[in-house]
Amino acid sequence: MGELTKLRAAPAAKAKRAAPVRKEDLPLGKILAGDCVSAMRKLPDASVDLVFADPPYNLQLGGDLNRPDGSHVDAVTDDWDHFDSFALYDKFTRDWLIEARRVLKPDGALWVIGSYHNIYRVGAILQDLGFWILNDIVWRKTNPMPNFRGTRFTNAHETLLWCSQGEKAKYHFNYRAMKTLNDELQMRSDWVLPICSGGERLKDDTGHKAHPTQKPESLLYRVLLATTEAGDVVLDPFFGTGTTGAVAKRLGRDWIGCERESAYREVATKRIAKELPLDESALKTMQSRKNQPRVAFGAVVESGFLKPGTQVFDKKRRWIAKVRADGSIECGKVTGSIHGVGKDLQGAPSCNGWTFWHYEVDGDVKPVDAARQLYLLAVED
Repeated sequence: MGELTKLRAAPAAKAKRAAPVRKEDLPLGKILAGDCVSAMRKLPDASVDLVFADPPYNLQLGGDLNRPDGSHVDAVTDDWDHFDSFALYDKFTRDWLIEARRVLKPDGALWVIGSYHNIYRVGAILQDLGFWILNDIVWRKTNPMPNFRGTRFTNAHETLLWCSQGEKAKYHFNYRAMKTLNDELQMRSDWVLPICSGGERLKDDTGHKAHPTQKPESLLYRVLLATTEAGDVVLDPFFGTGTTGAVAKRLGRDWIGCERESAYREVATKRIAKELPLDESALKTMQSRKNQPRVAFGAVVESGFLKPGTQVFDKKRRWIAKVRADGSIECGKVTGSIHGVGKDLQGAPSCNGWTFWHYEVDGDVKPVDAARQLYLLAVED
């Protein structure tokens, strides 16, 4: 599990255990067309690790907006952001949040972003549904759009709500990685990041913005690095032009998107196809603990966190090996350490066995590093 820590607590509710969901049965790397509620209903219960949602803000804009020089401001005027009443917006919000809660694993989490137009309504509804707010993150924009009419303060921030499935539910937080990312200072709940602009801003064939509210990749990078691990499944119900998918692919996370607008789906598909995932060594560097003690795989085995006889396999299940009592693994005629066997099977100069090999617990696939982190938690206690 690398640097990621699973915070230990009682489950949110004693619900009936759902049948394990195999990742192979999920539409990984796919954009589901149509309304997000209908699309999410096609997904099994307890099948995703994280939901990141950037829903319509219901901006309630009245008329066109122009700059002092008379030029037009390209604001959000699309049909998907129009709701005839707060009641209709609340129903829409409740519907998609219910589906998001259903598809999340018990230790999964939800992120939702919004502005003052909608975030308070969203927050009340998610609390009514049983979500537990862990943090409200203020994204302070370094380059916000001015208030051209001069009638209000410049709207220079948006709010993200990070929620677990319940007050006592488990969730993931990569605390040390966030501290490292922040020059060894504890990461605060106010994030100073620029809006999406320049070369990152996607354009359509006419040179206009492909999407009016495209989020910066730096924002999604921080969210995914903080609250997921490599191999986790991330669902974005409002996929837009695919920022979540692009960053997830780069960081070695699996993703599923929902998007009703065909033009956005087309842009997102092309964008993500060009994205290259980071190699294992880069991911390991991002998630390493500062001065983390060295742990032998044998210590994890002898302590019972990964039992002898357990089957381990690579992410694509090309090779299946068996854990032996002495901490070695056996794959056919190839035996040795988790690093050596992985290296030999791939014909590679080296292999990080902790992230290369995976195992399955109650239908949930984890890298063997997850067992190492459990061992480390037990030692620290």
